[in-house]
Amino acid sequence: MKNILIIDDEINICTLLSKFLSKHGFNVDTTMTGAAALKMMKEKTFDLVLCDYRLKDTDGAQLLQDIQQINPQTIVIIITGYTDVRVAVEMVKNGAYDYLSKPLYPDEILNLVHKAFAHKESEQERMAVQPVDTGSAPEARETLLSRNQSEKNEKYVYGESDGARELIRQIKLVAPTDYSVIIFGETGTGKESVAHLIHHHSKRSSQPFVALDCGSLSKELAASELFGHEKGSFTGAINTKIGAFEQAQGGTLFLDEISNLSYDIQVAMLRVLQEKVIRRVGSLKEIPVDVRIIVASNEKLSESVQRGKFREDLFHRFNEFTIYIPPLRERREDLPLFVAAFVEQVEKELEKTCGKISPEVWKCFHQYNWPGNIRELKNIIRRACLLTPEMQEISMSALPLEMKEAFAQPVEEMPLSGELALMANDNDLKTVALQAEYNKIINVLKEVKYNKTKAAQLLNIDRKTLYNKLRLLNINY
Repeated sequence: MKNILIIDDEINICTLLSKFLSKHGFNVDTTMTGAAALKMMKEKTFDLVLCDYRLKDTDGAQLLQDIQQINPQTIVIIITGYTDVRVAVEMVKNGAYDYLSKPLYPDEILNLVHKAFAHKESEQERMAVQPVDTGSAPEARETLLSRNQSEKNEKYVYGESDGARELIRQIKLVAPTDYSVIIFGETGTGKESVAHLIHHHSKRSSQPFVALDCGSLSKELAASELFGHEKGSFTGAINTKIGAFEQAQGGTLFLDEISNLSYDIQVAMLRVLQEKVIRRVGSLKEIPVDVRIIVASNEKLSESVQRGKFREDLFHRFNEFTIYIPPLRERREDLPLFVAAFVEQVEKELEKTCGKISPEVWKCFHQYNWPGNIRELKNIIRRACLLTPEMQEISMSALPLEMKEAFAQPVEEMPLSGELALMANDNDLKTVALQAEYNKIINVLKEVKYNKTKAAQLLNIDRKTLYNKLRLLNINY
């Protein structure tokens, strides 16, 4: 029987968690102060500690250090309020296994406790195995990568950047609720993976997760794919079909590229969300559905509403919570972790050991703008590992042509004219900023083959702003 210690200055939380975990086969002790906890740990070995970050006589960071000194093998999970999430993430980097945000949900705690013990057992089995060095420098990479794998969800890799941490925080906040969620991000940023994580951490995790790409649906097939159809309801309907809503009953329905749905289907979707019933095509029977909706788009749905492409009332139905996934170019500090995870996946796929990544390739990775984001990075790693002989260093020759060309391009000087020429001064901050802006816009335009709509999306500005900057900076394409 595993020993668990709960440290929280709220007696109700101690009582609730003690009773709940005891019912599930754990030996549980509780205390309300850090000093008492340390005394108990010196007298008894605890396998896991659930510790509130804010205690009357100490804080979680100090207590984590004290626990590690007494018994480094003890697993520590931090309990925190929303305002302390950033600190809790830092504590995970310093040795805590994970953190939980209040309000606490017993099932979530139980799942995390089981995962923590499973992770510890797997780590002990791998103790004698030397990890492969992929050339990424951060010391915390292996710990974080192991934590990613312990989630048993290979569709997503946690990051260390501020943007990644905020993304994880928002996922953990919204997952336990039943809110509809809009996920907004560029192509390749991992919108479906984020949807999977929300489902994985929700109360519906044991129920189906169904994903549907609305961008691939024709107007004629959309109703059938979403709501199903009866046999003989139209030409080619040789059998009864169960639609995505019925398939996801009790679970989560993820609709990617939602803005591509036709107006008629949007009207039907609005009724489903209001009435919580669907009708198969060719049927008059109403079928109740209990489904959580997560939608995704690589363009802002609010802008689609303004253009008249998407119904405003449907947008507000979906918009109970919005999550923005930052592009890879805004979170370059996450590159080592992503690369390490993808190399490990590719090694399993190819049954070979990949060599280190050369310093020049790392420099190229950090300089490149990644228009295809995480999906592009994964494909490049797969290509590079396939082309490079086993255990040999991955060099620039293994990278695709467009990356090598972008890396080889010299920095262009901004042609100055008019007002810009008058204020040209190498030491002038405004001139330096304009030069940097010029270089960025030129590089992005080249990457997207001078498609101004795609360039504006990559630069996170609208087309009108891009055109104004092109005129100001004397860029003629």
